[in-house]
Amino acid sequence: MKKFNVTGTCVPEEDYMVDISGKVAQIKKLVDNRSYFTINRARQYGKTTTLHELYKALLDEYTVISISFQGLDDETFSSSENFCVKFAELIRRGLKTDNNTEIKNFNMLSDFITDICENQKIVLMIDEVDKTSNNRVFLNFLAILRDKFLERKVKRDYTFHSVILAGVYDVKNIKLKMITEGLYTPNSDEGKIYNSPWNIAVDFDIDMSFSPAEISTMLKSYESDHNSGMDITVISEEIHSYTNGYPFLVSRICQYIDEKLNKNWTANGVREAVKLILEEKNTLFDDIFKNLKNNKELYNYVYELLILGSFKPYSIYGSMVSIGAMYGFFKKAGDGSGKVAVSNKIFELLMSDYYIAENLPDENQITGLCFNSIIKAGKFDMELCLRKFAGHYAEIFNENDSEFYERYGRLIFLSYLKPLINGNGFYHIESQLTDLRRMDIVVDFGREQFIIELKIWRGEIYEQEAYEQLLGYMKSKKTDTGYLLIFDFRKESNKRRKAEWLCFDGKNIFEVIV
Repeated sequence: MKKFNVTGTCVPEEDYMVDISGKVAQIKKLVDNRSYFTINRARQYGKTTTLHELYKALLDEYTVISISFQGLDDETFSSSENFCVKFAELIRRGLKTDNNTEIKNFNMLSDFITDICENQKIVLMIDEVDKTSNNRVFLNFLAILRDKFLERKVKRDYTFHSVILAGVYDVKNIKLKMITEGLYTPNSDEGKIYNSPWNIAVDFDIDMSFSPAEISTMLKSYESDHNSGMDITVISEEIHSYTNGYPFLVSRICQYIDEKLNKNWTANGVREAVKLILEEKNTLFDDIFKNLKNNKELYNYVYELLILGSFKPYSIYGSMVSIGAMYGFFKKAGDGSGKVAVSNKIFELLMSDYYIAENLPDENQITGLCFNSIIKAGKFDMELCLRKFAGHYAEIFNENDSEFYERYGRLIFLSYLKPLINGNGFYHIESQLTDLRRMDIVVDFGREQFIIELKIWRGEIYEQEAYEQLLGYMKSKKTDTGYLLIFDFRKESNKRRKAEWLCFDGKNIFEVIV
């Protein structure tokens, strides 16, 4: 019986898989054009599975050598000789040849490549290329491939028909990895030697995330075996709304529904699966936290983007955008604003929880919350929650430290909300709508959904604008009730305090000003 697989390569015979034949066909066109390129995507983004499917699609027309640097030890990359010996061994194994010509340096390796490629079209695929422990050796290898590629263009050499490298880091920017590991000093004269030897590669701009239509191909395969009665279109779109098509997250949601949630193939089942995912420890999430912790500039950038709502233009020339996109953190906002947004709702939740834990001093942690009054018979009373938060905030707010509260006010509310909904629900920040003036939060609790807009007081004109913005978002979520929380950081004498229901354009809004 097939299963949903989130560990290792997926194969159609054993695993429920999204139909990626369309993506594979696009990649094959690059191979047919004799292109060299890199498939660089974040961890667990389906790179290895894609290479496996591509391998099968190429076999009728090409000799394909597929290798991985995953299992190679540090000794392999400790010197040019060690690398050349091992690489030649891998090539021989891929070709199933007993040619044992001694290969001790890159000149000999170059001649070896010429010999094997003279009379056949060989496609070389290397997975996990950024696992190399000494990138200097690897960059020398890339330089050999580049030189042979250029010589082939003028018919003075033979080399691989196409070369495909796969990893998290874009090989064109491999120096980013060298810098983070202390292997490269950007302004050193010696470092100039390592200008990218991969400038011959074409851009790989094929979207490897899964669209709702692509997710549905996997669910149709599952449904043909199980007849669960799910609405495939609805479930595909719901899964996509939380994952933005991130392959690991898509399969993980399906796996949890199938194996741990009694095959609850409903929108609520998807939300329950998301809750389970957020509670687990896995290598993808470990990588997210590690990358934030180890790069202070990236840490601050994500905080300003996600929590403060700073406008960050999406530009491939911005170093933080490039790094964050490489890790799978960022996408271009889909609202036409041209700004950076967090790539999916699950990552938004993970990161905001991380910042809650990392940033708030102990004295601002919430204690003694009245769970029993806010949650009754499985129902969440959002009005009471906001009223109690207003009281809590009034107790802890210190006018002398208003700058702190302006920076952390949103986090204080999230830290208040989180323990209340844990176990029964979760929230997510609509990062595409977040800016310095507003933050939109969606709370899912049981089968209910609450829309909350957080704003900083900028005057009565902007208060009216807040009603209109919230109303627009309520309409998009098809709800008649919304909640507005406004932070007023003015001096006490000028503050407005408010907690009341109002009717705006026929809709109900509960507004709280603290």
